Amino acid sequence: MTAQTALGRRRTRPAPVTTGVRPSRGSVALTTALMVLFLLYSVAPVWWLLVSSTKGLSDLYGSFGLWFSGDFHLGANVRDTLTYHDHIYLRWIGNSILYAGVGAAGATLISLAAGYGMAKYRFRGRAALFATTIAASLLPTTLIALPLYLVFTKIGLTGTVWSVLIPSFINPYCVYLGRVYAESSVPDELIEAARIDGAGELRIFGTIALKLMTTGAITIFMLDFITIWNNFFLPLFMLSGEKTFPVTLGLYSWNQEVVRAQNMTPMVVTGSLLSIVPLALFMISLQRFWRSGILAGSLR
Repeated sequence: MTAQTALGRRRTRPAPVTTGVRPSRGSVALTTALMVLFLLYSVAPVWWLLVSSTKGLSDLYGSFGLWFSGDFHLGANVRDTLTYHDHIYLRWIGNSILYAGVGAAGATLISLAAGYGMAKYRFRGRAALFATTIAASLLPTTLIALPLYLVFTKIGLTGTVWSVLIPSFINPYCVYLGRVYAESSVPDELIEAARIDGAGELRIFGTIALKLMTTGAITIFMLDFITIWNNFFLPLFMLSGEKTFPVTLGLYSWNQEVVRAQNMTPMVVTGSLLSIVPLALFMISLQRFWRSGILAGSLR
């Protein structure tokens, strides 16, 4: 190969494609500072709970809140929290798992079924129904807690687990997600092929659509589980006996007793820290599913 040929090839080589203007140092520094502030804002409450759970009553009020004191009381605080009042805290954790697990499972199935119906069937009023679903998802849950209480009072279900479970089965935002995942995961051609083979609509949904929407189903289940676990106002309106309380309402009742007995403050703080553990384990176990599910939903 001659030098002229090599030079000609070098000159005809396409120029590299630039993707845009490089960000300035000032914008990078500002973005980094905002991310650090957001990180501190998110981590600081958990750090305070962890530090405060290691303190006794005197150190809790008399030492710096964001660092450990000389005495380490975490073991004693955990023991007092779990054993107080015949292990009522463990009962509250079990109730929260019941409400969140059963409620999220029912809400996931209903959301996928409703979303699949709106995505794959053509019927009159479909656009209006979808618009109503979007509007309903914008309503805060605290706004409908009182109307739900009045309805369940009329049918005599207040004070029972059903007064918390039944409202948890409906989540308009997850219905919207169900439609998004159905549109992106279930091809129309596959549904038509199943119909030609003689499969009914319920069989198509149960054996084909649900399997194709597994990632979306896990994402919806996770969002519902966290929402129900952290729900406070609905159990506050519906439940009256402490044996039916979830952990959020149970800790609130303990916090009300702090006014009369300050020695319960370490138990309230430690109980708040322990209530995070099941959610953390839940998120870690489903990490690879909800990441891909959220990305799939964002592409729509």
